[in-house]
Amino acid sequence: MKRLLLPFLGLLMGLVPSLALADPGIPAITLTTGPDGTQQYSVSLQILGLMTLLTFLPAMVILMTSFTRIIVVLAILRQALGLQQTPSNQVLLGMALFLSLFIMTPVLDRVYEDALVPYMGEQIGALEAMERAKAPVKDFMLSQTRITDINTFVEISGRTDIASVDEVPMTVLIPAFVTSELKTAFQIGFMLFVPFLVIDLVVASVLMAMGMMMLSPMIVSLPFKIMLFVLVDGWNLVMGTLATSFGLGGP
Repeated sequence: MKRLLLPFLGLLMGLVPSLALADPGIPAITLTTGPDGTQQYSVSLQILGLMTLLTFLPAMVILMTSFTRIIVVLAILRQALGLQQTPSNQVLLGMALFLSLFIMTPVLDRVYEDALVPYMGEQIGALEAMERAKAPVKDFMLSQTRITDINTFVEISGRTDIASVDEVPMTVLIPAFVTSELKTAFQIGFMLFVPFLVIDLVVASVLMAMGMMMLSPMIVSLPFKIMLFVLVDGWNLVMGTLATSFGLGGP
């Protein structure tokens, strides 16, 4: 975590003083052409682009990482247990966020090594750094996205110049990735829901046979569902299943 945050903060601290010391008469947008033909924009415009990009950071975390699958599964699990606000939304969001950070660590390490380190060392420009940073994220999303979902959004977009999945643009890949994540999350949620549904049916049948129709089956079945979840070490199983569903822990 520290390795990922400190370079980003150092980048901001290195850019801000150069902007503050610039002469007021310097234009906000300056395009410089290097000896090799590459073009660089002025630092002030790069900061503007960076600040604009940060406004999309929450959406990027939710829709371009493992966060969506995790939070949906945890929400379904809480519903299956019959617990209304336990764990609370804040706890579920925190669990999903840090488990996503754990799952995305290999991807973030590649972004750090391939894009951030060369950019901070002034070996590459900002545009090339963004392209290098996009590659690991795109590889992760492609590995989790179904071909059928990609084909669906390619057909909707009307693109005919996409010959392979590697050529799929991010504007098409992101909705396809989210669709695949939601489908996978509901599949995992269904498997979690079935055992607790069986307990509800058994308790409801017993209460009906005993003539206790006025007693809510949910009240009676809740302790049994919690006991079952604890006895099978449910949290360990759920977290482990979510992590391995992204390909972690394999041979």
